[in-house]
Amino acid sequence: MKKVLKLLGGFIGLLFLTAIVFGIVIHEPLPEGDKGPKADELAKKMLTALHYEAYQNTRFLEWSFQGGNNTYVWDKAMGQCAVKWGDFEIKLNLSYPKKSIALRNNDLLAGRDRQKAIAKALSNFNNDSFWLVAPYKVFDKGTTRRIVSLEDGSSGLLVTYNTGGTTPGDSYLWSLDSNSFPNSYKMWVRLIPIGGLEASWDDWFISESGAFLPKSHQLGPFELDMGNVRGYND
Repeated sequence: MKKVLKLLGGFIGLLFLTAIVFGIVIHEPLPEGDKGPKADELAKKMLTALHYEAYQNTRFLEWSFQGGNNTYVWDKAMGQCAVKWGDFEIKLNLSYPKKSIALRNNDLLAGRDRQKAIAKALSNFNNDSFWLVAPYKVFDKGTTRRIVSLEDGSSGLLVTYNTGGTTPGDSYLWSLDSNSFPNSYKMWVRLIPIGGLEASWDDWFISESGAFLPKSHQLGPFELDMGNVRGYND
């Protein structure tokens, strides 16, 4: 048994060391880029390619995340979102989260249980909605935009979120095609210690409201399925 535990410990240690070395090898420093009118113009071109006006006029967005464990029905006009996971259902008030309603098995929660459920719903919404509508948020309050020269000679759009959300300070470098349509971004985020991890944004469809929305993303060997995505007004 001691030999087995020793071998197991050695194997775990090797995996840990490999992960550290792998992280060091693929880690990229955050590029600097240039702020100013050119960066803003590139961001506007991306929004135009995505039918930004149609997105602005979209009232309802539906999707799921984490294999369908988290589901959302977002009423953009009312600033509310129905968030469900497991036996929890939160009627999230995005403007005033403290006014949200939290239920578990259809029973109203109160006190600390209510606070924890609302906080989790808001954190999940901030993360999971970003994977749905991130390109539309490049001019959000507190953002800065920079234009970055990429290795292939094209220009990338680096967006940093200085305020808001769950983890302010996160940065995303968008790669755009010749029509200014986003096809991927690289991430420098607080929750991931390796900078420059790339996720695809190339599985698009035109929703009922006319806005482009993604069906899925590829993050290394992992596929992030957005579930049954809808954007509509009725």
